[in-house]
Amino acid sequence: MTWNLISFIKSRKQGENQPSVITEDDTAGASPDELTPLDLAFAGDAVYGLLVREYLLKSGSRPVKELHTLAVEMVRAEAQAKAAHIIMPMLSPDETAVYKRGRNAKVGGIPKNATPGEYHSATGLEALFGWLYLNGSGDRIEKLFDAICEGEKK
Repeated sequence: MTWNLISFIKSRKQGENQPSVITEDDTAGASPDELTPLDLAFAGDAVYGLLVREYLLKSGSRPVKELHTLAVEMVRAEAQAKAAHIIMPMLSPDETAVYKRGRNAKVGGIPKNATPGEYHSATGLEALFGWLYLNGSGDRIEKLFDAICEGEKK
């Protein structure tokens, strides 16, 4: 099996024996639908960031400083807001509801390099990716992230 986040998510959903820090008992009662939008965004931020890093590494070896700069460009609020706009037409009603819950969540503060609208859209995108990850929807994450990457190239 090749290394990638999507394969890992698929293996979690299929119940393959993967080493895990979190046991079943640790997650009892914490279904993705019961988590707050900011909890979902917390998970989604990590998932999205790892997808971006994987994407950059697959495009070829570069100096680490360049990789970091490119990753920051792709994960900042403005870029994530554009990514959300790209995938909005593809979302199911449930996915749209999760995105909107994340977008409408009350956040602590807005970074100085982002508008409030961009930051809220980015939070919605992260909440969506967190929800999909926690539901084990690797295929869907892959499809949405591929659409984002294709949309960025245009």
